[in-house]
Amino acid sequence: MAFPSSRPRRLRATPALRRLVAQTEVRPRNLVLPLFVKEGVTEPVPIGSMPGVVQHTRDSLRKAAAEAVTAGVGGLMLFGVPLRRDAVGSAGVDPDGVLNVALRDVRAEVGDATVLMSDTCLDEFTDHGHCGVLDADGGVDNDATLAVYAEMAVAQAASGAHVLGPSGMMDGQVRVIREALDAAGHAGTGILAYTAKYASAFYGPFREAVDSQLRGDRMTYQQDPSNARESLRELALDLEEGADMVMVKPATAYLDVLRTVADAVDVPVAAYQVSGEYAMVEAAAANGWLDRDRTILETLTCIRRAGADVVLTYWAAEVAGRLDHG
Repeated sequence: MAFPSSRPRRLRATPALRRLVAQTEVRPRNLVLPLFVKEGVTEPVPIGSMPGVVQHTRDSLRKAAAEAVTAGVGGLMLFGVPLRRDAVGSAGVDPDGVLNVALRDVRAEVGDATVLMSDTCLDEFTDHGHCGVLDADGGVDNDATLAVYAEMAVAQAASGAHVLGPSGMMDGQVRVIREALDAAGHAGTGILAYTAKYASAFYGPFREAVDSQLRGDRMTYQQDPSNARESLRELALDLEEGADMVMVKPATAYLDVLRTVADAVDVPVAAYQVSGEYAMVEAAAANGWLDRDRTILETLTCIRRAGADVVLTYWAAEVAGRLDHG
């Protein structure tokens, strides 16, 4: 006798049945590849804590971007690693700084075939490693930082970025950037707001990737991992200020926040599968503790299932190459 409770199992019986009734899919167009470019290097520099990820030269960056586009990725997010840093992150504003040059290089290489995104933040460019300008007491000066962000945003848009990603969690950053872009004739440049960015331990490998100078932490301006409700306050502010897309970062440990944000909005929602998430899977797989390919796809599927339309992941090009582009 067939019991009603057996019905779900009948739909799991073969790969074709499971594929037919699958509720969540990962497609190359859902994935964004973060890329690092380092000033002054002649060969790509491996990042020890992120096996398979490198700090690119200008030439290798162009090649990696073209390969990712061929694989079908939805977008590229660029981060710059300068030779020189100062207290105000002036290399991030400089039109000839490493990130703005890289944006021009990649835009010339791939044009509009993908969405070119840029990290609009100062942490890679400051000699203290914080996301903004510091005041006399060593705290981050919100308003002084916003003035730099506005200049930085215009420089990145002029260099070819389709979408800017202000990741510093400064109050009012989306509004200031939107106003600066519009005033400079870049009304078509979008903003991906880092709406719920948590002061997470999962960023450790990223700090190696950008040669971060940070001492201490960012608890005073990024969200406390113990809090969820304030993400909705941040969300309301970002939307009011003109965000075109919103993001939760990190992804896997914050799927509850991601689901809450996705349920609350009618704009695209992104999630960033950060360096620590990547490094943990790679390390476990290298030790034979996990099936690497299955684990990667499962994590991406779970992030999509929780509500992400877009997933930033260091596996984007690799996974896109294995997926159906439909």
